[in-house]
Amino acid sequence: MNLSAQFQSVIPAPDEVAEGGLERGGDPTGSPLMQQYQRIRAEHVGCLLFYRMGDFYELFFDDAVAAAAALDITLTHRGVHAGKPIPMAGVPVHAADAYLARLIRKGFKVAVAEQIEDPAAARRRGAKAVVERAVVRIVTPGTLTEDSLLDARANNYLAALAEVGGTMGLAWLDLSTGSFCCEPVGPGPATLAAALARIAPGEILLPDRLQQRDDVTAALSAASAAISALPAARFDEIAAHRSLIEAYGVTTLDGFGTFGRAEMTAAGILVDYVALTQNGRLPPLQPLQAAAAQGVMQIDPATRRTLELVRNLAGDRAGSLLGAIDRTVTGAGARLLAGRLAAPLLDVQAIGARLDLVEWMLAREDLRSDLRAQLRGVSDLERAMSRLALGRGGPRDLAGIRDGLRAAGTIRASLEAARRGAPMPGGVVELDAALRDLGDHAALVAKLAAALAVELPLHARDGGAIAAGYAPALDALREARDESRRLILSLEARYREATGIASLKIRHNNVLGYFVEVTSANIDRIAANGANLFIHRQAMATGARYATVELGELETRLSGAADKALALEQELVEALVSDVKSDAAAIAAAARALATLDVAAALADLAAARRWVRPSIAADAAYAVEGGRHPVVEAALDGSGTAFVANDCDLAEDRRLWLITGPNMAGKSTFLRQNALIAVLAQIGSFVPATQARIGVVDKLFARVGAADDLARGRSTFMVEMVETAAILNQATARSLVILDEIGRGTATYDGLSIAWAVVEHLHDASRCRALFATHFHELTRLAAKLPALSCRTMRVKEWKGSVVFLHEVVPGTADRSYGIHVARLAGLPPAVLRRATAILKQLEASAPAGGPRLVEELPLFAASPAPPEADAAMPSAAEARLAEIDPDALTPRQAHDLLYELKRMLAEG
Repeated sequence: MNLSAQFQSVIPAPDEVAEGGLERGGDPTGSPLMQQYQRIRAEHVGCLLFYRMGDFYELFFDDAVAAAAALDITLTHRGVHAGKPIPMAGVPVHAADAYLARLIRKGFKVAVAEQIEDPAAARRRGAKAVVERAVVRIVTPGTLTEDSLLDARANNYLAALAEVGGTMGLAWLDLSTGSFCCEPVGPGPATLAAALARIAPGEILLPDRLQQRDDVTAALSAASAAISALPAARFDEIAAHRSLIEAYGVTTLDGFGTFGRAEMTAAGILVDYVALTQNGRLPPLQPLQAAAAQGVMQIDPATRRTLELVRNLAGDRAGSLLGAIDRTVTGAGARLLAGRLAAPLLDVQAIGARLDLVEWMLAREDLRSDLRAQLRGVSDLERAMSRLALGRGGPRDLAGIRDGLRAAGTIRASLEAARRGAPMPGGVVELDAALRDLGDHAALVAKLAAALAVELPLHARDGGAIAAGYAPALDALREARDESRRLILSLEARYREATGIASLKIRHNNVLGYFVEVTSANIDRIAANGANLFIHRQAMATGARYATVELGELETRLSGAADKALALEQELVEALVSDVKSDAAAIAAAARALATLDVAAALADLAAARRWVRPSIAADAAYAVEGGRHPVVEAALDGSGTAFVANDCDLAEDRRLWLITGPNMAGKSTFLRQNALIAVLAQIGSFVPATQARIGVVDKLFARVGAADDLARGRSTFMVEMVETAAILNQATARSLVILDEIGRGTATYDGLSIAWAVVEHLHDASRCRALFATHFHELTRLAAKLPALSCRTMRVKEWKGSVVFLHEVVPGTADRSYGIHVARLAGLPPAVLRRATAILKQLEASAPAGGPRLVEELPLFAASPAPPEADAAMPSAAEARLAEIDPDALTPRQAHDLLYELKRMLAEG
């Protein structure tokens, strides 16, 4: 019998009696309730205070004004303080997460004060007694754990930056998963900026004095994270070390690895901050790992933005490389893939191990399909564990862990059978590690399966989490409680019959307890038919409420049995949570193994669907790709009927710098980006969009493609271009890959040409890196005669009946035209403008010197060691270039006379 369905009339009604003497009107600031509020508020400066009052979180004074503006909620007023109304706003508890998410996105921190005392206990102290409240957590951008506040497919890191003894260290922690890493930070803002771009933290802690340093602020400005500056005294090395020791319950951290003083201090600060914001609780922390920056491909913020690795230029996931390749079916798998994409490996053996697992999955389509189907039903074990440890989990998290571990057992059995049936030569290292980490959790799964009910409440305090038959004592208490509820339902029916009031209901609230409620139209019937039975308790605008002796006795029996049943049920749930927490390390290992398998299966599925191939990874400087394709553009073309045009790219030592010319819209930028993305994909352990690929490990990847300004920092488009180019030239090594597009286009023609010229020489002679350099300065192609490792390539086009057909093919050679006017016609410029542009172009081409300026003969090659400023060769003027072409002995008097006028005109035109 479903009692809950029949008992809907006995539901809580809103409390209508003010708590702690907080009445409307007058000055409430002296009331006990407001005194409690002011005390809690004073302890949490810098945060909005969510103050729990019944079913709402209330905000007062400036907090209410700020929250109302940020959340677009109603701002009301209660009472008067210092002659002014007190601002007040509130949000319902059941929808609080949505409001918290909006506040966090707008940069607020929120202290959440909950009622930590039963209102009934407070009433026993007096009618105006105040329910005890305390802040149970402080919500900040880096300390989110609820699924409703987080992106399931992305990590949310809290980072800390510390400086000890003149060196800096960075640590980062994902509170929702327990992932914990640190690394030293080298000198200069570029190193810190690259690390922050790789980690992408949601919040960064640092000592306030570091905010005054230009190098730190320059690095932080590139990070889209909330900055929490703390007093420098908080960053105490000894105290931070002690926090780490206590968090892990050890006497020394030597077993975790070797850490510098700065990174250990940063890690300790994170632990201290989490304990402060989580009311002393910590999630199950994974062992602190030293994340060696030298072990991953260095990618600066500008390059990440240009290549749109995890977000497109608008900040969305769609249209990015991650959006195009992510076929994972679990949140943990998606986070792992994003982490790999942010930090491609340098170790050839480690990359090969990842590729081995992808290849193993690719060869077993049926197994892969079954595995992905099983993984789809796996909940987020890491985040469920974190919520349980922080006291914010519930019965559904326990069920998620049960189902996830059960799936892990099934997956382990099927993979072991497949491995035995068709072993790979040399084994599959990552598969073996995953099988080992999946573990055996049969006993815990069986216990959770027996204990948890089929339909689970959100919170244990709601009751109904423990299955019938698991605890006989609980079953007995529930029977007593349900019998009392049946009696109340029977009593309600009897009262209706006795009074003749069909709408009579028995209800409940925390102030009156159980009561009989009738509408205003039926009050006379109560007086006529039940004057000796019903005791008046409360008058309302819509009716009246009554008590009866019999109802009071039943309430005592019901509340006693219900309270005891709920208390025992909560004890049983806590015992299950303790069992899960005691197995936290093994569960975390299983979660990581499931994520690894998810990523490998997803990449194999991608390779099968898109015809991607396994790259050959080498420790040399090779880069040879046959039939390379852009993974994002190709995905966008799926189903359109248009095939992507594949191109080869071979940056062997004798042609490691490609100079690419060709018209706009021909595909130069796409070609540049696709080769950078192929290198990234190869080094994360993915197959690549090509027919064949051999990639020598790229230590640093640089990309300068597209134009953007930085008005907030007073930088023009050209200044941004020069700053990013300078960073490339100063940091690129012989093992780096550089792609540059249209360097020098943002200034005057000869200024831009001279800069592009010098950059090409530097890449060739000084950096000696693999590079793709796209340009419209066709004069640069003459450098091929002087630079032995420079190879000219162009984009094929075909002119047909006055129009241009872009073939998107990269072929050896150079372009003689840019076809800018043809592109302008495609863009829709007015015909009159196009005709005028064509006429001007013909005039300019006719007046240009034959063969163009002889820059190669006039300019010295770039010297690896910088020459003094006075030694720099000046770019010859047009008149000087014209003179250099003339043989004076071959001129007739008439030709000499005409030449003088021509030179004079050149000088006048500048």
